[in-house]
Amino acid sequence: MKVLPKLLLPLMFVFQAGFSIAKEPIPDKLVVLTFDDSAKSHFTIARPLLKDYGFGATFFITEGFDFPTNKTDYMTWEEIAQMHRDGFEIGNHTRDHMGISDAKVDRLPEQLDGINQQCEKHGIPRPVTFAWPGNATSHNAFSLLQQHGIRFARRGGAPEYPYAAGRGFAFEPGRDHPLLLPSAGDARPTWNLSDFIRAVEQAKDGRIAVLQFHGVPDTAHSWVNSPQERFESYMKYLSLNKYKVIAVRDLEKYVDPAIVPEDPTAVIKARQELVGKP
Repeated sequence: MKVLPKLLLPLMFVFQAGFSIAKEPIPDKLVVLTFDDSAKSHFTIARPLLKDYGFGATFFITEGFDFPTNKTDYMTWEEIAQMHRDGFEIGNHTRDHMGISDAKVDRLPEQLDGINQQCEKHGIPRPVTFAWPGNATSHNAFSLLQQHGIRFARRGGAPEYPYAAGRGFAFEPGRDHPLLLPSAGDARPTWNLSDFIRAVEQAKDGRIAVLQFHGVPDTAHSWVNSPQERFESYMKYLSLNKYKVIAVRDLEKYVDPAIVPEDPTAVIKARQELVGKP
């Protein structure tokens, strides 16, 4: 067997591990800001505030509910296109806000294509990120998401925590599957600043806090409403405490979505044990 010179061994390691060297180190206080369901307040309230702070964000768009006819509670496609032109990311949340169960996976392509086609029509790039509607997930959907160019997909805080309180864990690259990004916090109308701080303070030691909002306020869905004044206090906290706030697509600066855990459920089970759930 040919023995390689010792000087070449470090170089071999560099080339083999090049994917990690090419990525930026994950800083503490890195937050990913996401908004679901095409709420009108994303355009009227969140958009100008985020622009003032210089924050990035992903807006996950669906034409579900009564989006086509109700322009009091939901954005128009022209407003969504303006969000893109303002520099925000437009993500895919399925055409009909259809929960993705194993039984419905075969309908996922038409659901993704419905939003992709509207994006193309309005000059918006094809989405590369996805939010699971209703926070339902199916591992059987992974290959279809990847075939449609989806790099990252965000879920909720369940099953580690119950849905109702909106609690969750920060994203741990290498342990969490890139198509199962957990929400460190899923804002609720009962939240106050301490709930928000609990979520974002998890952004340290290589973990990234992914935050999930709906309307700010949400005039169509009261159970996920965030009052405007409270949302404003959350964004002010991020600014004053010098958090870096990015869109989901920006994770690729720090995380390679091709690196996936062998068992996507392992970290979830470990966290369930940590919080005392069966």
